Amino acid sequence: MLPLIGILVGIIIGVILPFQIPYQYSTYVAVAILAALDSVFGGIAASMQGRFDMKVFLSGFFMNALLAAALAYIGDQLGIQLYLAALFAFGNRLFLNFAIIRRILLNKYSKKDNI
Repeated sequence: MLPLIGILVGIIIGVILPFQIPYQYSTYVAVAILAALDSVFGGIAASMQGRFDMKVFLSGFFMNALLAAALAYIGDQLGIQLYLAALFAFGNRLFLNFAIIRRILLNKYSKKDNI
């Protein structure tokens, strides 16, 4: 539940205080946002499984975002599109976490129907 509250607070802050990101940083920010969303969905899945740990969530949230942005920056310095590796990795994990959440919800509601 806490990750969802964080998303809602972030959306509200983003709507109230619109911020323009310069074009040259858009790749870094996009990859960092994807990594942060991966952590949020991972936190939701862990919470639904009863394994949520705030330290793990917060460290993953910030470290994954920083790592993704750093990969994108290093790739730009080397002249290669290294950010694609981060996009693939975090995008894949995002869909896996979403699948876990979906399975938990389906199992929860199908058990209610069978009783």
